[in-house]
Amino acid sequence: MLINLGDNTVTDKPLSDLRVIEVGQLLAGPFASTILGYFGAEVIKIEQPEKGDPIRGWRHVVDGTSLWWSSLARNKRCITLNISKKEGQQILANLLKKSDILIENFKPGVMEKWGFSNSSVEKISKKIIYARISGYGQTGPYAGKAGFASVCEAFGGLRFVNGVPGEPPVRPNLSIGDTLAGIHAALGILLAIIQRQKDGSGQVIDVAIFESIFNLLEAVVPEYSGAGIIRQPSGTTITGIVPTNTYLCADNVHIVIGANTNPMFKRLAQLIGRDDMSSDPELEENTGRVKHQKKVDFAIEEWTKQIDSKTALSKLDAASIAAGPIFSVEDMFNDEQYEHRELLETVSINGKNLRIPAIIPKLSRTPGRTAHPGASLGEYNQEIYKNLLNISPDELKELEEKKII
Repeated sequence: MLINLGDNTVTDKPLSDLRVIEVGQLLAGPFASTILGYFGAEVIKIEQPEKGDPIRGWRHVVDGTSLWWSSLARNKRCITLNISKKEGQQILANLLKKSDILIENFKPGVMEKWGFSNSSVEKISKKIIYARISGYGQTGPYAGKAGFASVCEAFGGLRFVNGVPGEPPVRPNLSIGDTLAGIHAALGILLAIIQRQKDGSGQVIDVAIFESIFNLLEAVVPEYSGAGIIRQPSGTTITGIVPTNTYLCADNVHIVIGANTNPMFKRLAQLIGRDDMSSDPELEENTGRVKHQKKVDFAIEEWTKQIDSKTALSKLDAASIAAGPIFSVEDMFNDEQYEHRELLETVSINGKNLRIPAIIPKLSRTPGRTAHPGASLGEYNQEIYKNLLNISPDELKELEEKKII
């Protein structure tokens, strides 16, 4: 659907003149191309004949296909091609001659084995932007290691600071590393497009999953370098900022309160009936509140435990204090802010409606859109091979018999 963000909305998309070839699988590479496709790029997704991308069968499957696939593969033209075979490699090379961007997320060395090293791709087309996503990057002593999001989130530092002190580090129930790597790859591609407009040449975008995590560590690195501090897990709080925590209410529901600024803390203290804390010079600045974190958190929860969560949030909102509920996906489906921001799009799958997430950011004049959900395996074979590459019906039949496509 085309999201209406005002009278100046145009139908053309910012990336509509770009063609992307995606040879990755699962999440990191495919998510990068999903972002590009949402904002207008033509994405041709290459999958193994007969098998397809494994993610077609991951998580919750309905009628033989993952519900996730409908979202992740939206707007893509899915074709089958065996690029481990010489004939498949030549077809891929021919596609690259007519394309702008190549995205892959195999283990380093795989694309080289198939004839698509950095230098080989440059010889095919100097304008190609080659985005390569892997666990540890294309270079360095760990480049050849297998690296999925789970291990790279740990290696990149996220697991160490996440969890309850004294207990095993926990992992959020999402593949954050892969998704972040996809976002970083999309960012790198857009930067390379800007540079190509200046000099006409493409370049390689080398994205490591662990580095995408590392990029989020904010003060962890300078604090260690400058003060020898090793950030530790902090449970429901965040180190060095008070108050920001999760608090239990009378209806046994937790809410989050983040009264981080000095004026906001003063208003919070007054709201919970602790004028003594609002006027305490020891608590006037964040530094002092950090020293008395247990005292501050205890006082806040003493108040939240006396009222239900809705009442607590209403009072906090009225006092202009940052606070909010902890949402499940069911809550999102029933929330007016999610509805107003049009974060849940509707696609049709075999005559049934399915809600999938919109992709951020929102552009005022050229918003992204979902044109269609994930396609069936090889659905666009005829269109791409016949119309784009001018392969004859007899040649296509032969390629099918050889299991090249």
